[in-house]
Amino acid sequence: MIRRHAAGRGTLGGVGLMLAGAVSVQSGSAFAALLFPRAGALGAVALRVTFAALLLLVVARPRLRGHSRADWAVAGGFGLALGGMNVLFYQAIDRIPLGAAVTFEVLGPLLLSVAAARRAASLLWAGLALAGVCLLGRGGFGELDVAGPAFALGAGAMMAAYIVLNARAGARFPRLDGLALAMAVAALVSLPLGLAESGARLLEPGVLGLGLVIAVLSSGVPYTLELLALRRLPAATFAVLTSLSPALAALAGYLVLDQGMSLPQCAAIALVVTASAGAVRTGRG
Repeated sequence: MIRRHAAGRGTLGGVGLMLAGAVSVQSGSAFAALLFPRAGALGAVALRVTFAALLLLVVARPRLRGHSRADWAVAGGFGLALGGMNVLFYQAIDRIPLGAAVTFEVLGPLLLSVAAARRAASLLWAGLALAGVCLLGRGGFGELDVAGPAFALGAGAMMAAYIVLNARAGARFPRLDGLALAMAVAALVSLPLGLAESGARLLEPGVLGLGLVIAVLSSGVPYTLELLALRRLPAATFAVLTSLSPALAALAGYLVLDQGMSLPQCAAIALVVTASAGAVRTGRG
């Protein structure tokens, strides 16, 4: 009985950590969009990831010795997934509304769940997600830049890799060491791109200040909470909670960026959220 109670509290705590991280990351993404006119999308990514890396390296002080080649491979792959996910996602929200971008982004993990399950019920969830995307298009999405969904889908592929490698890094590295090292790799990937696009504008005090806030909201807080959540939750439960991201993103876009959503668009996001959660649960069964 004691073990069950402890496990229940651990699961409940993991759900709370995951939801708090999701709210933080979507709020940070909305604030990042406000920085685009001053620093560009790549500049915003560079500031976000670099500040997050510096903060995590100071807090975690990861040990550099005593790791195997396999450990470093996981950390490096984790960092590339982090960097690629952020770069591609910011390119997406520079072109399409935040809620729509996250809706397309979660299709990557959704399709992986469907393919892994190999069940007839999974095709139902895939069809439901497709219906949601079509409904989103009817709401005027089809008139937007075609590159936006492409970047969002690419970010979704990186998100799938992130979920897998995040769990592996948590198993191989103590505390937040794996996350700190991976974030440093992501900074090495994104910083040259940001400097090439924005140059000295990244050093303006206002830009640096907002970049620090975005780093804390979008990277430092959520990635730390997600890493801790994965130690308390099964990967499938983690993925189900991740499926709520489109709804949270649409809400953040409305509150911060004044990106209104029509009823059909809200229904489309609800369909994708339901399909994502259903696909993961089917895969578990």
